Amino acid sequence: MESKVYVGNLNWIATEESLTELFSKFGNVVSAKIVKDNFSGKSKGFGFVEMSSQKEAEKAIAELDGTDFMERTLKVSVARPQRKRDNNFKKRY
Repeated sequence: MESKVYVGNLNWIATEESLTELFSKFGNVVSAKIVKDNFSGKSKGFGFVEMSSQKEAEKAIAELDGTDFMERTLKVSVARPQRKRDNNFKKRY
């Protein structure tokens, strides 16, 4: 298992600092990132937290999945590897 955690169903007012604070109860947070829309800059409602060890990540997942955070029920799980994107799409003109 990886030490990177997926955090879904985030409230749009959540910040990377608030995620760091929440997850720091379970160990050392290496990084916290909320995914944002490229055009508007608004949160897409999910993010990723990297913990310093697999054990800390497992504990955070077990304790936080299904709990309320900023009036939303979190979905917390192991982050899946990022898929490679094909940026060579054909234009349809």
